Amino acid sequence: MSDAPPSVYPSPAPARRRRSLFGWFGNILATLVIVLSLLLNAFFFWALSNVGEGGSLSEKHYSGNKLSRNKIAVVRIEGALMEGMTGYFHKEIAQAAADSAVKAVVVRVNSPGGTITASDDLYKRLTDLRDGDSEKKTAPKPLVVSMASIAASGAYYISMPAKTILAEPTTATGSIGVYASLPDVTELSKKIGFNMRVIKDGDLKYSGSPFTEMSAHEKQMWQDMIDHSYLQFLHVVEGGRPGLKGKLQEDIAIRKDLPIRSGTERSRHVEFTRYRADGGIWTSDEAKQYGLIDQIGYLDDALKIARQSANLGDDYHVILYERPIGLLTAFLDVKARPPQVSLLDPERLSNAAVPRVWYLWPQADLAGILAAARQGSAD
Repeated sequence: MSDAPPSVYPSPAPARRRRSLFGWFGNILATLVIVLSLLLNAFFFWALSNVGEGGSLSEKHYSGNKLSRNKIAVVRIEGALMEGMTGYFHKEIAQAAADSAVKAVVVRVNSPGGTITASDDLYKRLTDLRDGDSEKKTAPKPLVVSMASIAASGAYYISMPAKTILAEPTTATGSIGVYASLPDVTELSKKIGFNMRVIKDGDLKYSGSPFTEMSAHEKQMWQDMIDHSYLQFLHVVEGGRPGLKGKLQEDIAIRKDLPIRSGTERSRHVEFTRYRADGGIWTSDEAKQYGLIDQIGYLDDALKIARQSANLGDDYHVILYERPIGLLTAFLDVKARPPQVSLLDPERLSNAAVPRVWYLWPQADLAGILAAARQGSAD
């Protein structure tokens, strides 16, 4: 027996534990979880880049054969037309133009019009959609317009690229004209003793201010601008409706017997004179009578004409484009509420207060002002 103290004796090496099958399985599972997590992160990053304003619009089946490779796209243009608020319409048009499977397009219009710039921009894009674009390598596509409850002024303007225009029996259309609406608070400012002291250079620099009365010279400047835009409107309509060339300002004698009871009378005879481009609204039957539209019919009638124009027979699939949705909506069907912004927000008020020249149904002034206010935080 050794005399060495117990602490000096070498300790035996601990037995090496053999890894169990369960342990190997746990490690593999943990590795898979990490890899899956990385893949999910990459997927969500991709989704955030492609779902919403930056990605393609989703397509919804409307009618026809879902398995057909020949599409008829319905491009919907709705509401007041304002610069900065037409991005969704641009996406619809661009996607229909770029998709080689889209053989024809129906533009569904439901709008009182809007600014001259927004209207002309959409007119140009729809013309390119119809004619094709060699630079973008897009093919020509037959274009048909289907008017809903209203397609007035700028909305009529953007309908001109279509070979065929249909309006529903209750559609209000026409309103070929242009105006500028400038507030005038000169009388109010006199009553409350408030005015603006303006230092300027250039005789017309302060023209249109609500705090000063317009001189004849200033009014003429605005009238020249209105006249230029009006003549542009006539040019666009005559280009889209060659049969109306030289007729838009011809007098039209209108005689009507209206079934209105007044005392013992059962009808009222009315006679008055109008012209097609007088800025007023026309009912769909009047619009057809005077050549502003081609037919009275519904969306399905327009789709039938588009199908015939593209020689598709029964081999077609009608699609609707849907507005972009958020990521949560896409995966969980949860609709997130956008942040509420007051109409009294300074940015919104400043957008609404900017003077504009309108291709707009005059009775839709408020819609135009509210759309301009919304522009401060939209699109």
